[in-house]
Amino acid sequence: MVIFDDHRFCAGMALDVQRMPGPHMHSQIELNFLLEGRMTYWFDGRELTLDAGRLCLFWGMIPHQVIDVDPGTRFACFYVPMSVFLGLANLGELRDAVFRGAMVEAREIRSYDRDIFLRWREELLSGDEGLAEIVRNELTARLLRISRDGWRDLREEGSAIASLSATDTERARHVEGMLRFITEHAVEDIGVADVARDRGLHPNYAMTLFKKAVGHTINQAISRNRLDTAQSLLISTNLPIVDVAFESGFGSVSRFYEAFAQRFSDKPTAFRKRMREKARSHALAAGWNVSTPG
Repeated sequence: MVIFDDHRFCAGMALDVQRMPGPHMHSQIELNFLLEGRMTYWFDGRELTLDAGRLCLFWGMIPHQVIDVDPGTRFACFYVPMSVFLGLANLGELRDAVFRGAMVEAREIRSYDRDIFLRWREELLSGDEGLAEIVRNELTARLLRISRDGWRDLREEGSAIASLSATDTERARHVEGMLRFITEHAVEDIGVADVARDRGLHPNYAMTLFKKAVGHTINQAISRNRLDTAQSLLISTNLPIVDVAFESGFGSVSRFYEAFAQRFSDKPTAFRKRMREKARSHALAAGWNVSTPG
């Protein structure tokens, strides 16, 4: 399921980390600073574990799920609008890695980070617009510091892409709009012309602008979103593979199989079985009653 919020800076209400019943997606960039404990994500088909004192960020459109948590684990969670992330020209390879599905971890953590992240969370939840603007500036600066101080991709190394100028706000808005249109309508029968039309752009210009900012084509972004939706459906439902294909926006089952195998090097049925077995193992280890998704 894709969740769209109000696209402002916001903080998660809960400090305690809970296991999630299934993978989900949302449209913002998510930052998590682990305060205490240890947690494990299922993230785009991989299991990634974080310990206390670590800071990670990722694009919420990548299917993710907290599958294991040590007792007493707490984190500060923040959501950054796509428009802000796109407008930071100095992010360079960091931004490319995030758009390509990385879970990025900051290499440099300072002794005062814990207190700062807790303060940011409290101020964002206070509802004070003046404080929210201050947090916006400070958190944006923290993103720039992650890019400058060093980071690692917990999945794989990223690669550089061209950046939009920080002052080119109109183009940044167009790219954000195209990303939002794709994530909201990827399961429908859309193509480049539809994405461009929604922004009032010529298709050729839209394709060039999108590729420069995001690092892949509009059609690749549509396919990626459809495959992300398919992943979620395969794991969290018992829908037949044919239904998963059409519910995810693919016009034919053969095209779905081809795209799925190309990206995941696996067949949908085998992927579902493997993910179900992992979920069952985690549930048994945690002492849960095991049942299949309905």
